[in-house]
Amino acid sequence: MGETETGARAMRPVLRVLGGEALTPPPAWMMRQAGRYLPEYRELRAKAGSFLDLCYTPDFAAEVTLQPIRRFGFEAAILFSDILVVPHALGQGVRFVEGEGPRLDPVADRAEIEALREPGDARIMAHLGPVFETVSRVRAALPRETTLLGFCGAPWTVASYMIGGRGTPDLAPARGLAARDPALLDALLNRLVTVSVEYLARQLEAGADAVQIFESHAGALPALPAGETGDALARFSFRPIARMVAGLRARVPGARVIVFPRGSGLDGHVRALAETGADAVGVDWDVDLASVRARLPAAAVTQGNLSPETLIEGGAALDAAVDAILAATAGHPHVFNLGHGITPQTPIPHVERMLARLRS
Repeated sequence: MGETETGARAMRPVLRVLGGEALTPPPAWMMRQAGRYLPEYRELRAKAGSFLDLCYTPDFAAEVTLQPIRRFGFEAAILFSDILVVPHALGQGVRFVEGEGPRLDPVADRAEIEALREPGDARIMAHLGPVFETVSRVRAALPRETTLLGFCGAPWTVASYMIGGRGTPDLAPARGLAARDPALLDALLNRLVTVSVEYLARQLEAGADAVQIFESHAGALPALPAGETGDALARFSFRPIARMVAGLRARVPGARVIVFPRGSGLDGHVRALAETGADAVGVDWDVDLASVRARLPAAAVTQGNLSPETLIEGGAALDAAVDAILAATAGHPHVFNLGHGITPQTPIPHVERMLARLRS
């Protein structure tokens, strides 16, 4: 990294907050900010073919990543991709069905899991090469003050899709495997830890400034195996993430990491930083942010937790919600964000109103 780029990184507001600095107003971005609520995204999506073609074509993926930065001037861009490119790179069949979401060829037994590519297989990172090219292109095109975030899914969340073949309300297939053969689930989680460390490291090396680990299914964990003590959140979520964070920093010293433990409740959000080693915790929308802040050290970094439904509602309710987040985080390092991804039906003027309220 050259001297000019090092200086630019030091001035990026989101990176400053991730380093523990409280800024007023806090910098902002939105999960799923590049997506179907934007007409320019829908136009490009129609040209791309399949969703995976959109993810794996750097021209398209870079353009989609940049669209919300041009429109709204967010302080961070997040790579446009999907958490399921990792199982796809491992050799699992993955496709996206219009109107239904992802479908995978389930890996439900030992033979199917052992048939996946082993960490270190050169085909894995070769498969993900277009993602790293997208990161490089976006970094070159972004304003110097804008942070670029890479990301991946947490091992438990990704494994639940791999085992179930799709998202299910209670993750019964993955929970069932944990009950039948916890050692086999551990083997899959460990494989995902190793591959995800390499994947995130290469994103950082390609130009990402920081990364987010999405534990989208922290609220639906298996019961502990017979004879084990402790709790499932630590066993299946936070410990694998902690191994990822440690492995990533061994590969990229000083790497900045955000963890988003959706559905883990107040206690889970409070525990996340200490138990994973991440720099910031993303707070989902159904947890009281003031309560989280009250139980964290003053210098702890938070992110979130505006409800996507409030953003759809707009008006006075949106103004009040923005004000409440600012009040809860005043004097503390915080990145303004939603508590989950923006939804396709969100009116663009509501996003503009949110940012105007925040920045005024």
